[in-house]
Amino acid sequence: MKSKAAEIIREYGPFPGIENVHGVSFDGERVWFATGGRIEALDPESGEIERSLAVEAHAGTAFDGKYLFQIADQVIQKVDPQTGEIVATIPAPGDGNSGLAWAEGSLWVGQYRDRLIHQVDPETGAVLRTIRSDRFVTGVTWVDGELWHGTWENDKSDIRRLDRESGEVLDRIDMPEGTIVSGLESDGGTRFFCGGGNSGKVRAVRRPGKA
Repeated sequence: MKSKAAEIIREYGPFPGIENVHGVSFDGERVWFATGGRIEALDPESGEIERSLAVEAHAGTAFDGKYLFQIADQVIQKVDPQTGEIVATIPAPGDGNSGLAWAEGSLWVGQYRDRLIHQVDPETGAVLRTIRSDRFVTGVTWVDGELWHGTWENDKSDIRRLDRESGEVLDRIDMPEGTIVSGLESDGGTRFFCGGGNSGKVRAVRRPGKA
């Protein structure tokens, strides 16, 4: 396993009225992040919040190219990002659902204390396969066929790449002391966007090997 210290490229926030950042996603232009009772759309260039959707948003957020998916307690909501309308819901895999990602036609759902990542059918909520981690799972993301997840355990956080079959840790990015990862998304290139939990911040972290 290779490990390195995180290179934080930029911090966004804290934002007025936002106490916690949970799930994080990216639609190619905006970073969407969950704040409990809303999903906010952040312009990563200007650092300004451009839009806000009144949707229950307690954990992971994902984007499939058209719709947002948002964990709210025991369900995953499919949300029209233009209107905020919830167009469908499916059951979440179980308790302690945390991170959420879209890849290969499936949702990938992290379960925090169980240290699991489930591949989930986006139409039915059926669990198709499960990958086990050795740390609590917060955010989940895929990029270039690589599975990454955020951790937050014993007041320490890192971002780690897992073998998609065995769950073996292949790479690890260690966050600075006191800096947590509560949600995770790749921009498909040089950056990971990380939710900062109760700091109320979103952070951009350099993806290893990407200048």
